[in-house]
Amino acid sequence: MQKAGSLLKVGAAAWRTLRTVSSRMAGRDRLANKVALVTASTDGIGLAIAQRLAQDGAHVVVSSRKQQNVDRTVAALQGEGLSVTGTVCHVGKAEDRKHLVATALKLHGGIDILVSNAAVNPFFGSLMDVTEEVWDKGLGPYNVSKTALLGLTKNLAVELAPRNIRVNSLAPGLIKTNFSSVLWVDEARKKSIQETMRIRRLGKPEECAGIVSFLCSEDASYITGETVVVGGGTPSRL
Repeated sequence: MQKAGSLLKVGAAAWRTLRTVSSRMAGRDRLANKVALVTASTDGIGLAIAQRLAQDGAHVVVSSRKQQNVDRTVAALQGEGLSVTGTVCHVGKAEDRKHLVATALKLHGGIDILVSNAAVNPFFGSLMDVTEEVWDKGLGPYNVSKTALLGLTKNLAVELAPRNIRVNSLAPGLIKTNFSSVLWVDEARKKSIQETMRIRRLGKPEECAGIVSFLCSEDASYITGETVVVGGGTPSRL
């Protein structure tokens, strides 16, 4: 019986590996010949998204406010054999935005995918009430501004549909990045947050990236105006 149990475990592990490899092969190059412009994409969720889009065949233009971050990211992703270029861009500056778009347009005359990280990390549900200290530091207005993006997604989907442009958004829960470290670096706070989640752990940036790649692909050709919550089952008020 013990031997049979061991064989079953080995067989299950082999099946999971095969399923993962098969899934990756099926998704490979589904964004071939696409140009993807990803803002704020040199760290955290943005970086994971840029990497995944490139892995799935897109040529990706990464951007950040600092040249050294752009250079580091481009070098790292090109070192993986991915098709990536980059440019500095502060999205609050009109001239930077124009330069970013121009950089992408030079590639083949058009931008197929735009991923704006204005929507990254809209904390939701119980995370809004983690501590009074966090609330006092400004997460209230932050959450309200991010929630407004749900309505913006709906409106843009309607406005841009006649141009055959789909608009969807991603609402991550607590993903383990440098940006969100104030909420998980303290072990007691992290444990408290994890207890609110159906999946009892923090998310990883790459667990957001696959959803974005799917939404940008033809597999999602009939999906627009939607917000996908990636929060490990955290109770959400979205």
